[in-house]
Amino acid sequence: MAGLEVTACERCEELVDSRNRIVNGVGPADADLLFVGEAPGATEDEEGEPFVGRSGDVLDDALRDAGLDRSDVRITNCVRCRPPDNRDPTEAELASCRGYLETEIDRVNPAVVVTLGKVPAEHLLGRSVAVTNEAGDVTEAGLGGEPRRVLVCVHPAASLYDPSQRETFERTVRKAADFTDDGGQSRLGDF
Repeated sequence: MAGLEVTACERCEELVDSRNRIVNGVGPADADLLFVGEAPGATEDEEGEPFVGRSGDVLDDALRDAGLDRSDVRITNCVRCRPPDNRDPTEAELASCRGYLETEIDRVNPAVVVTLGKVPAEHLLGRSVAVTNEAGDVTEAGLGGEPRRVLVCVHPAASLYDPSQRETFERTVRKAADFTDDGGQSRLGDF
């Protein structure tokens, strides 16, 4: 579907120099759930797919426990190229990729956008986010040309480094799965 894949981009010189490939989102073009991470890591850069390393295993397990499969959801990132040394993307890099992400959100038209970690939460909500305190909160934000529900979630890697975050992460993924019932979109006024 047009707008879901970036095949060439030279906007961010440092990212172009450090990447092996552009990592586009994966999953159905009409998914009810769109998970958004910050940027590809080393494994994602090698394989060309978001969330395929250890964090991806945690996400896959949580999806399965919530009654979903990875193939049921769409997974993407704010930035489509791996930052050097796995650093956070800069504000300029986030801004350079914002149009690609907004187009993807518009085309997919998900029932809810799930932010995986602080960077995507702050980038999409346009404010400071205390992710561990706000995990599970649903907020409305103007994305992809219209108001969208955004569900704040801790990054799956948080549960690898801090096992106490595992329940928070899994609970938030279960909450996201609730938006797939009855087509999701019919519940826009229920949050």
